[in-house]
Amino acid sequence: MSHKKNSLVLGIETSCDETSVAVVKNGTKVLSNVISSQMDVHRRFGGVVPEVASRRHVERMTVIIEQALVEANVTKERLDAIAVTQGPGLVGALLIGVASAKALAYALNLPLVPVHHIAGHIYANHLVTPLEFPLVALVVSGGHTELIYMESHLHFVRLGQTRDDAAGEAFDKVARFMGLSYPGGPQIDRLSAQGKAIYDLPRAWLEPDSLDFSFSGLKSSVMQLMQKAERKGETIGQTDLAASFQAAVLDVLVEKAFRAVKQKGVNQLLLAGGVSANSGLRVRLMKRAEEEGVTLRIPPLELCTDNAAMIAAAGTYLYYEGKFADLTLNANPGLSLIE
Repeated sequence: MSHKKNSLVLGIETSCDETSVAVVKNGTKVLSNVISSQMDVHRRFGGVVPEVASRRHVERMTVIIEQALVEANVTKERLDAIAVTQGPGLVGALLIGVASAKALAYALNLPLVPVHHIAGHIYANHLVTPLEFPLVALVVSGGHTELIYMESHLHFVRLGQTRDDAAGEAFDKVARFMGLSYPGGPQIDRLSAQGKAIYDLPRAWLEPDSLDFSFSGLKSSVMQLMQKAERKGETIGQTDLAASFQAAVLDVLVEKAFRAVKQKGVNQLLLAGGVSANSGLRVRLMKRAEEEGVTLRIPPLELCTDNAAMIAAAGTYLYYEGKFADLTLNANPGLSLIE
């Protein structure tokens, strides 16, 4: 791995509804991280509308690239590489980022570095404290729930993954049943802090030593509980329901994360992905890590959600290893993290 001193990598992230461009130095120092969220646009529809997201990316991209360079106080000529999210994500949204990155790389004659979105989420932690190997990462986002083992940079082994809904997806769907506004995860988190977990909801442990997850049964149970109450003319307290649902998700996430840490005999656990902004999850993991004597790393809130700094961080290590793409690079909505 040839380390170039003072590498400057520009990252582009458009996998869903955030248009983000960042400049990162040496894979660890964020010089700028501009994020334009479309949440207000999609809230009207109760979820992300892919066509609308793509159009907004097109409108914002050039402005945001310029803004990221200005904030980083860097000229285009000083950049060493362009990193971009290749997948997974919404294909139309990804294409805008990939096309922009290709145009920049071509115009500036720079290496084009394709990055896996989840690798980015894991590397968000590296922007705070350098990763120490070996480690286990618990990745929880709208589209992913998985446990990843790493023994060196860019070396990912999947220990477990969701067999149906991702945790974030379950949060959003349950929030919709409950009549909460989009995005539902933060709303449930806020309500659950005021409620008590009094409703008996299932925890899907699966096979005895399994590190996989399943949340679709839990989602159905919430729906049945609400329908049953409605038929009987009873009301279910929103705060208690939110607390009961959140507890059911967190019990499994926390238990399986520490099961993976034990199985692999590692001392470092990372949290990554959009759901890592969940305050209940952060508190539960911190408490358990302290009990078990495990080092826990959680990214600050601004690096939990989709952002380009994390893509530039992961991209820097791919750049060091010479993992470049040519201009035929295409977006890949189903891209796998494990080669």
